Amino acid sequence: MLFNSPQFLFVFLPLVLGGYFLIAAKNRTAAAVAFLALASLVFYAYWKPIYLVLILASVLGNFGISRWLTRTEPDRARRWILILGVVFNLGLLGYFKYAAFVVTNAALALGQSWSVGHIMLPLAISFFTFQQIAYLVDCWRGNTTPPTLARYLLFVAFFPQLIAGPIVHHYELLPQFDALATRRPRLAPLVAGLTIFFAGLFKKVVLADSIGAHADTVFDAVAAGAAVGGFDAWIGAFAFGFQIYFDFSAYSDMAIGLALMFGIRLPLNFNSPYKAASIIDFWRRWHMTLSRFLREHLYVPLGGNRHGRAKQMRNILIVMVLGGLWHGAGWGFVLWGGLHGIYLVLNHAWRTFGIPVPLAVGRLATLIAVMFAWVPFRAETWDRTATMWAAMLGGGEATARLTNPMLAAAVMMGALAIVWILPNTQDWTGFSRKEAVARLASWRPTRTWAVVNAGIAMVGIAMILTRSETQEFLYFQF
Repeated sequence: MLFNSPQFLFVFLPLVLGGYFLIAAKNRTAAAVAFLALASLVFYAYWKPIYLVLILASVLGNFGISRWLTRTEPDRARRWILILGVVFNLGLLGYFKYAAFVVTNAALALGQSWSVGHIMLPLAISFFTFQQIAYLVDCWRGNTTPPTLARYLLFVAFFPQLIAGPIVHHYELLPQFDALATRRPRLAPLVAGLTIFFAGLFKKVVLADSIGAHADTVFDAVAAGAAVGGFDAWIGAFAFGFQIYFDFSAYSDMAIGLALMFGIRLPLNFNSPYKAASIIDFWRRWHMTLSRFLREHLYVPLGGNRHGRAKQMRNILIVMVLGGLWHGAGWGFVLWGGLHGIYLVLNHAWRTFGIPVPLAVGRLATLIAVMFAWVPFRAETWDRTATMWAAMLGGGEATARLTNPMLAAAVMMGALAIVWILPNTQDWTGFSRKEAVARLASWRPTRTWAVVNAGIAMVGIAMILTRSETQEFLYFQF
C-alpha cells in the first residue's frame, strides 16, 4: 500500500490511528503493540498477500535464532548460531533478489541457456533483512534483552518504515514500544506528524513525479535506441537526480511523520545530501541508516582504516560495490556503487594533501559527480549508460529529445534552488535538534502556518485524486 494512494490516506491511516488511540487511551501496552503489528501486516499484505508468508517466516526464524543466541553460553557455539542466522537471512534475500541475476550471467558466461524463471521481488526484503541481521549481531554481542514476539514483529514490520527504511536498530524502537502505554493520544504530536507527512507528500506528488517526467523522456528515448544530444543528456541526468532526491526525501519525511502520529520517533535518514561539499559528506547525508549499517557491519569488520591506506581504499571499494548491488540485481547498480567507491577513494586521497576547497566549488563539483553517477543507476544497461555518458562528455549526436528544453532547464534550476537554499523538513520543524521531541510535543502551529500546511496538504491530495494511477516511490524497487 502506497503512502500516496487514496486507499492509504482515506481508509487505512484513519482507521489505524483511530483504533490505536482507542486502545492507547486505556493504557494497554500489549494491546497497542499487537494492534500496530497487525495493522502493519495488513499494510504489507495489501500488495501481494502471499508474501505475508515470507515476512512472517523471516520474523519467526530470526526471533527463534535470537532467542537461541541469547540462551547459549559458549562463544564458539554462539558464533556458529550467528553465522546460521546471517546465512538464513542472506539466503532468502539471495534467492528472491539475486538468483535470476546470477544464473542469467553465469549462463551468458558459459554459453548456456539456464533460467530460474520469473521471481517477483518481495517488497522491503532488502530493508527487513538488513534490520534483522543487525539485530542478530546485537544479540550475539549481548547488547539486547529479547522482546516478546509481538514487540519483535512490530520492530521489523512497523509500517511507516517497513518498505523503504530507515533501517533501525532495536534500541531505537523497542524501548519506545515498551512505553506505548504512557503515550496517551495527544493533539500536538499528531499535528506535527501530519505537518511532516504532508510536506513529504507534496515533495512526492508535486516535485518528484513532475520532474521525473523529464528524466523519462530522455532515458526512454535512449532505451529505444535513439541518439541523444549533450544538453538533453545532462537535463535527463539532472532530472533523474532531482527526481530520486525528492522521492526519497518525501518517503523519509512521510515515514517520520507517520511514526510521530503514533508517538514514535524514527531516526533521520535523509539530510539535504545535495548540500554536501564532498562525496564523503554526501554519504553522511544520503540514506544515513544504510551508510551506518554498511559501516558497522561491513567496512569495520573488513578492517576499516586500521591497516593502512591501501587496505582502507580497498575496503571502501568493496563496501560501495556491495552497497550498489544491495540497491538492485543489475550491472548498472554495481557500476553506480563502484563509481561512488572511486569518488570516495579520491576524496580521501585529496584530504591527505590538506588543500582546502571553497564551499561553493566543493558543492558544485560534488553535485555534478553525483548526477554523472546516477546515469547507470537509471539507465540500467551498459549500452544505455555509454550512450548517455558519451553525449554528456561531448561525444554523442546533437539530437534533441526534449519537446521544451528551456522549460526543462528552468525546472532543473528551480529544483536546484530548492535543495540549495530552502531549509529541509527536519530543520523547518525542529525535528533534527536533540530537544526535538519536546519541541514537537509543545509545538502549536500559528494561524498562518495552519493555512500554509492546509494548502500543502490540499495540493498534494488534489494531485493524487486527479491522476489516473498512483506512482510508486523509487526505493520501493530496491
